[in-house]
Amino acid sequence: MDIGTILGVCIAFGLMLMAIIQGGPLSIFINIPSALIVGGGTIGVAMVHYPLSDIMGAVAVAKKTILNKDESPHELITQLMEFANKARKEGILSLQGMMDSVEDEFLVKAMQMAVDGQEPETLRAMLSTEVEYIAERHNKGQDIFVSLAGYSPAMGMVGTLIGLVQMLMNMSDPDSIGPAMAVALLTTFYGAVLANVFFSPMAGKLKNRSASETLIKNLVIEGMQSILSGENPRIMEQKLHAFIAPKLRESTFK
Repeated sequence: MDIGTILGVCIAFGLMLMAIIQGGPLSIFINIPSALIVGGGTIGVAMVHYPLSDIMGAVAVAKKTILNKDESPHELITQLMEFANKARKEGILSLQGMMDSVEDEFLVKAMQMAVDGQEPETLRAMLSTEVEYIAERHNKGQDIFVSLAGYSPAMGMVGTLIGLVQMLMNMSDPDSIGPAMAVALLTTFYGAVLANVFFSPMAGKLKNRSASETLIKNLVIEGMQSILSGENPRIMEQKLHAFIAPKLRESTFK
């Protein structure tokens, strides 16, 4: 689980609640018509813009982003170096017995392709195509959340206009001015909160997570191609270290 995402949302909402409670009761910031305008309107407009399957897919991607934890590039490089040394000593077929200890499905697939006798360039081409489609799905999910970040303030403005019209139409009735003004202001508030506390940060998180996952998969591709080519493990390690920051590079050769 990504603790940073959960903690960030809790801090943002917690500080807002603290400020609200210190200024008055929380109930004054709860308005059902405003929530329906912003929440329902944002979802409805998103369904007009995107197919329902894409929206559901974005929800699944967002859930995965929160629940999944980034894999360590250094640990992966260490694991690939272990595979390289074993394959160099015992042959590529020796990797068959190591698959049960591997949790990454993409790495298992790459190992199976190597054991099955795929050519190095064929392995790279097939796995690179898969990485491209994974990145495309992530970009689509990111694009949906960016759109939602734009729709929610717009729907808040629509609610504000509705509230203002209702208020101006009933200026002769003082009792109706308060509720109408509440709708006008709270819809803007709800839209701003959804856009800036949830949708925009989630789009950024998806972008970062996609880049991180792509890096890991490219490491797998580079490493398995080197193993299949029978490359010297020291040279292979230098190639893999090029993917990560210098401070993270730690050689397995002492």
